Amino acid sequence: TEPPPPPTTEPPTTAPSTTEDPEPPPTEEAPPDNAGGLGDPSSYATWDALADCESGGNWSINSGNGYYGGLQFSLSTWQSVGGTGLPSDASRETQILMGQRLQARSGWGSWPACSRRLGFL
Repeated sequence: TEPPPPPTTEPPTTAPSTTEDPEPPPTEEAPPDNAGGLGDPSSYATWDALADCESGGNWSINSGNGYYGGLQFSLSTWQSVGGTGLPSDASRETQILMGQRLQARSGWGSWPACSRRLGFL
């Protein structure tokens, strides 16, 4: 004789509940502003102060002198830290990320006059 068929089970009628939201996907944006004070490269306030000095805080400026964006990148420097297109066309957050890369590589001396004026040097 044949064995009896296995018992059938009903699928759950409700989805399992979770108490945590899923993590958002990683992005190439600047890290959250949870850093120390002015002069800390992880702080948006630092980059905003530097941009205020370098470009009057205009993140989309093309000043016509070979420097672009809030942090006044030259195109060659921008590209050397992974930037694409013109710095002045990139978001504030992308410019900050590229600024953080440049600062990690070369220090605040990449912005000598404003870094001195702001007390970063």
